Amino acid sequence: MHELEKLSVTVLAEDSVLYESPFLGQHGISFFVEAYGIEKKNILIDVGQNLQALIYNMELMGISPKDIDAIILTHCHYDHTRGIVEMIKLIGKEEIPIIAHPDIFRLNFITNPFLRHVGTLRADSKKKIEESGGTLYLTKDPLEIMPGITTTGEVERQTDFEEIGISLKSITNEGKVIKDEMEDDISFIGKIKGKGIVIISGCSHAGIVNIAKQAIKISKENKIEAIIGGFHLIDASIERIVKTVKALAELDIALVSAGHCTGFKAQLEFYNIFKERFVPLHTGLRFEF
Repeated sequence: MHELEKLSVTVLAEDSVLYESPFLGQHGISFFVEAYGIEKKNILIDVGQNLQALIYNMELMGISPKDIDAIILTHCHYDHTRGIVEMIKLIGKEEIPIIAHPDIFRLNFITNPFLRHVGTLRADSKKKIEESGGTLYLTKDPLEIMPGITTTGEVERQTDFEEIGISLKSITNEGKVIKDEMEDDISFIGKIKGKGIVIISGCSHAGIVNIAKQAIKISKENKIEAIIGGFHLIDASIERIVKTVKALAELDIALVSAGHCTGFKAQLEFYNIFKERFVPLHTGLRFEF
């Protein structure tokens, strides 16, 4: 990978907010990434599920939708994709790149406590995204967005202890109900000169350790400056949490910031092991690398 001169990450939406801040929280996640390479580009990662709250926060932060040059959708779930069509309209640019996995528009549902589709909603369909001016880049492969920034592509499942984190199902073209393995879960990788890589995940359904290992492989860089995002350990067993934190602790990581679907028990374990290198994720946080 090429290297960026600088990278900044602002948390636009998250389940919690900074202490004494005026921001609105929501169950969802969204990041605004400013990348400084040959030229400066701004990338939006996910849009949460409440566009009004997202735009409210952006206005307070002095960030305009018109500043956005591309959007990454980390996976299909509504708390990461709801409102994408309206966001594209607010951006107002023709052919704005929307990067995602080819399976992002599939039926993705739960049955507990009742049958419910939790994937990309009808208002944010492939057709409506394209009609609104978005150009979809749907690929299973890592995709370079600019020199120094790529997606992980479909993540190889290497560990024997990581799980999707929630019981999800889908229906095949032949009409068979199957377990949904969330193969559309992708993450962001930015490589910064003299620092290493920054990894940003949405929910880490592919497993945050698997994601980190894939990012190292793609970037050919062992030093991880930061891992930021949701790790979906909220319903995980203590055994799985401990194994996850231990596996990440064995890597060269300067900062971990986890929230959204990570859960308090996992956050506590991260703090116990990483100490001051762990920061709970909150709406309003800004990271400079």
